[in-house]
Amino acid sequence: MRFDIVTIFPEFFDVLDISLLGRARKSGLIELGVHDLRDYTHDRHRTVDDTPYGGGAGMVMKPEPWGEALDSVLDDADDPLVIFPSPAGDVFTQQMARELSENAHLVFGCGRYEGIDHRVFDHTASRARVKLVSLGDYVLNGGEVAVMAMIEAIGRLVPGVIGNPASLVEESHEAGLLEYPSYTKPAVWRGIDVPPILLSGNHGAIERWRHEQQVERTRRVRPDLLDE
Repeated sequence: MRFDIVTIFPEFFDVLDISLLGRARKSGLIELGVHDLRDYTHDRHRTVDDTPYGGGAGMVMKPEPWGEALDSVLDDADDPLVIFPSPAGDVFTQQMARELSENAHLVFGCGRYEGIDHRVFDHTASRARVKLVSLGDYVLNGGEVAVMAMIEAIGRLVPGVIGNPASLVEESHEAGLLEYPSYTKPAVWRGIDVPPILLSGNHGAIERWRHEQQVERTRRVRPDLLDE
């Protein structure tokens, strides 16, 4: 799977060289291209923003560098999906992460300031699939944090990235429920015991207990998931 990212802060994504995704890159399971939007400007100040038409606070990212940057990424791409983090987009979920992981090539555009000139979305949609995605109902300074979260969630679903595929099945949100609580050795820690059922060796009973814990936790913390 290939990820391409267009951003004015390419160093932000250096963290993708570490941990599971870093190993996946080294093994060839994941390819990553990070592109500095300022490389596609043509003035000595490398300007990527300007004042908004119609007035208002803040600055808007100019269409020219975005057009050139996306042209460079898309010209040699085979059926890519271009994703722009946006409060106006569909809310990112585990189900969406799974659907996106089925794409061979994802391109992310990290907006900043008051956003990207809307013509960039319209023009990009004329030559590639485009999706606006919201990380949640709050505001970030830019798209980099959202893109990092999405790549983390999507990348770990690529076959081979997670060593034990079974661990993906039991995670929160995979079956519409939150994950059950986990425990490890020692059996007693600071006077708190591990639930006895987990020490019983009765795998059927353990599975039922874990499912009950998932339902109870979901009902208590995220009842909206049960409604869905």
